[in-house]
Amino acid sequence: MAGSIPRAHPPPAGRRLPLWRWRRNPLRRTTDLLQGWIGLCLVLAVVALAPAAMRAAGATAHRHYERIAHEQARVRHPIPAVLVHDVPRHPEPGSAEAGETLYPAQVRFTDPEGNPRTAETDVAPGLPAHSTVHVWTDADGTLADPPLAPDRIRSHSMGWAALAGITVVASGATAYRLAGLTLQRRNLAAWDRAWAETGPRWTASID
Repeated sequence: MAGSIPRAHPPPAGRRLPLWRWRRNPLRRTTDLLQGWIGLCLVLAVVALAPAAMRAAGATAHRHYERIAHEQARVRHPIPAVLVHDVPRHPEPGSAEAGETLYPAQVRFTDPEGNPRTAETDVAPGLPAHSTVHVWTDADGTLADPPLAPDRIRSHSMGWAALAGITVVASGATAYRLAGLTLQRRNLAAWDRAWAETGPRWTASID
């Protein structure tokens, strides 16, 4: 439409040098410097908070899993059990994989009240029937996993510590992204206002 003012568009973003927001130049806007300060503050905050969050999360998780292990050790007990059938042999006996592989097998055992029971548990491959294995039972005689071992407690705690560190870093990156989007909207609004003032003079001179 003749005489209408086209919508303003910011200049295309070219390749920017590192730390360009801190360098004085006539094209640097206040929002550019503000975004630079926001980024710096967020980096410092992440560097300071991530290790602290990891230590706190790791320590809390370690205490939590230690309490679980102590409770499990209180109510669970190892007892002997007898294999009902032969356990299949591993395809590669003697290999590292064979040493870590377990097969489900039926076992007979006597619960704490003296009642005979049969249940399924995981055992090493290649064991013949009537071999004795040790299983864990809870207070009512049901088969259960052994209490958490110290290495599993450490592994779980390290996992939570790593998750806390990742969360802090992700939060910092998200905050910077949101701040950048907010400042970008402000820049676009400023471009629209500036063009609304300048555009009529340009279109008048063209006419």
